[in-house]
Amino acid sequence: MTDTMSPNSLAEPREQLWRAVGDGDETRAVTLVRRLLDTAEPERTSSTTDGSAAAAQLRAAGERVLLELIAPTQERIGLAWAANDITVAQEHAATAISERCAAAVADATVPALRDAPKGRVLVACVDGEWHSLPARLVGEVLRLRGWRVDYLGAQVPTEHLVAHMHHTRTQAVLLSSSIPTLLPGAHNAINSCQAAGVPVLAGGRAFGPQGRYARLMRAEWAEDAAGAADLLDRNPAQPGAHAARLPAVDLPHLDDQEYSMVHRTKPQLVKQALADVETGFPEMRQYSAYQRERTVEDIHHIVSYLATALYVDDPDLFTGFITWTADILTARGVPARCLLPALDSLLNQLKDFPRTSAILTAAHG
Repeated sequence: MTDTMSPNSLAEPREQLWRAVGDGDETRAVTLVRRLLDTAEPERTSSTTDGSAAAAQLRAAGERVLLELIAPTQERIGLAWAANDITVAQEHAATAISERCAAAVADATVPALRDAPKGRVLVACVDGEWHSLPARLVGEVLRLRGWRVDYLGAQVPTEHLVAHMHHTRTQAVLLSSSIPTLLPGAHNAINSCQAAGVPVLAGGRAFGPQGRYARLMRAEWAEDAAGAADLLDRNPAQPGAHAARLPAVDLPHLDDQEYSMVHRTKPQLVKQALADVETGFPEMRQYSAYQRERTVEDIHHIVSYLATALYVDDPDLFTGFITWTADILTARGVPARCLLPALDSLLNQLKDFPRTSAILTAAHG
């Protein structure tokens, strides 16, 4: 392998890839990825020993490109959107190029996959999760580490996930999510897989710092793709098949019904909060129809995150979302104080519910 893939050598390629995705230039981005991998491609005429070493070299190069080139670039894309430096359309276009780069790694590393697979695993996003690239990167890393991977992509309904799991007799299911409001659905998916005796590895920001929510739901947790591969290699404990659990078995705080009440009354809570924001934030009276639609959307997200914080019993989840939302609004020229009337409205509507009131009060302060 030449110096193009030596340690600490990817700083300049990362800048080159960033410029390529920023320009919407898929050809340039894929050419960069292929150039980095071409130097590690195994020779067809190599001896068995040398050929095996070259194949291992190519697999390692492929993993580095996935995790140290494509993944950081994609994270930078997300940060640029949050800072309002790029539009949603540009973010989508850039993500599509990242997907194409991951596919280029898969194509280029085929010659290095010569051994029988270690086993078969299923990689998917939880139902409602449209950010599929992290799951794709996990799947490609596992493939390079010797696993046969069934990659199902974004927004996989739990019943289809379980049906495919049974059909393929997979040895483990890896679930990805970046959106915390999908945690109740993720919990159902984890429970359903485990009821069939199949271990679940969870990953992604939705599962909280150090995977705290994954562990609440009795799933294994991996910080990143390499961690998931290492965990699989250590053979996670195979749970015995058991009856599907009710959520409150894992999360006994749900017995107070506060989550169910907020989740069930979300439309009414949003409607009243919108009316109260109009009163407490006079600037809204000058909003266009589009701006009003975005305000309704923001309030809906606030209530959804409140419900999720109740589900996992973690005020920090809601406070973190409010802080993030304030930063997003500020970057777009909207004063963050517009959130206060919404929080006040919800606190007034839900004042009789102790856990809910505590979460709202912490976020307001």
